[in-house]
Amino acid sequence: MLDYYVACGVIFELIMLDSFKQFLSAKERLPEKNLYYYLKWVSDCYRYFDMPETEPLSNEQNTKFLNHLAKKHEEWQVQQAERALKIYGYFLSRSLNNSAEAAAAVPSDWQKIGKKLSEALRLRHRSYSTEKTYILWLRQFRGFIKDKNPHSLDGKDIQNFLSHLAVEKKVSASTQNQALNALVFLYRHVLDRDIEGEISAVRARQNRRLPVVLTVKEIEKIFSGMSGANLLMTKLIYGCGLRLHECLQIRVKDIDFEQNMVIIRSGKGDKDRRTVLPEAIRQELITHLNQVKALYEKDRKAKLNGVQLPGALERKYPNAGKEWAWFWLFPSRSLSIDPQTGIVRRHHVYHDALQRVFKIAVMKSGIAKQASVHTLRHSFATHLLEKGYDIRTIQELLGHKNLQTTMIYTHVATKNILGVRSPLDF
Repeated sequence: MLDYYVACGVIFELIMLDSFKQFLSAKERLPEKNLYYYLKWVSDCYRYFDMPETEPLSNEQNTKFLNHLAKKHEEWQVQQAERALKIYGYFLSRSLNNSAEAAAAVPSDWQKIGKKLSEALRLRHRSYSTEKTYILWLRQFRGFIKDKNPHSLDGKDIQNFLSHLAVEKKVSASTQNQALNALVFLYRHVLDRDIEGEISAVRARQNRRLPVVLTVKEIEKIFSGMSGANLLMTKLIYGCGLRLHECLQIRVKDIDFEQNMVIIRSGKGDKDRRTVLPEAIRQELITHLNQVKALYEKDRKAKLNGVQLPGALERKYPNAGKEWAWFWLFPSRSLSIDPQTGIVRRHHVYHDALQRVFKIAVMKSGIAKQASVHTLRHSFATHLLEKGYDIRTIQELLGHKNLQTTMIYTHVATKNILGVRSPLDF
């Protein structure tokens, strides 16, 4: 009888590994040679711990096996084994359907969690766009765990969700990191749990993509198809190397004509920086500011609420939002309701408006490249590099935390910064 149960267990494990092989073929699209090694690493790991392949391994066990493997194998083999074990862990949890066993929560529980998440984000002065993104990830996570009671969540739930994004949804590494940040924030600041050490998910593949860059002539063609404030915003983004939201959130006080620079407040990573103000648009900016001043004075006569202020400044200086210095450089022509406070006030231009106008201008110019407003920032960096400016200076102007991020532009510059020529040109 014992032999019978042992035989049944072996057969079940073989079926499980065969199912995993089919799963890998469908989801990872691995060549046959790699499939063999993925199965080998999983099988070796379970033999190392003398466990059946039907039982999930802990993150500590995976780490212990990989350390053992590193003693006799090359680094790339250890990395391959690590990915194989993570995918198998996700496959196993998916097959056993652990989430379905947990008690489901009532809808009001998740509504309270969503409300608490918004409150926690606002308390820490996160932007409204961050709040919307985090709420979106909360909804996707809730759907994945099938309304499991939020108070019974653990690190395994996040691990399986992140693996699901990488294996099933094929999201990019940056998208998976965004989901991770949102859920870690949820666990830490809403559920009062710190579970970062419990997460060992399948990582999305880091694909290297070269940025799209426009030539100077192509940019001139696009400019010729635009006018008014949209043209000025486009010139400012290209001339200063700005992100779209950085351009839209510029205040009147952030333009320094005397020192020829623009101050970027609360850029990516909530950091301030300075960048160059193009001489070519100096007069256009002065004319534009005169027009904006007229709109500002109209708002003051109508006794409208002041513009939105960052952080706690609005509570500390309640009238500062009505001052000219804090007014938007590119204000919207219509009033809107502040989604966080419910106050009717004048906001800056909506980002979709400029993106739509820019896309039409690209189409009219006949440029075949997949260009967006952000392409202007890539072009700014590349053109400076081609003119001989050093990479460190460009890094400061762009506000990149790591030099490696800026180095990508060396691969798209038309002239090699080292002056190397192909032997064919000799």
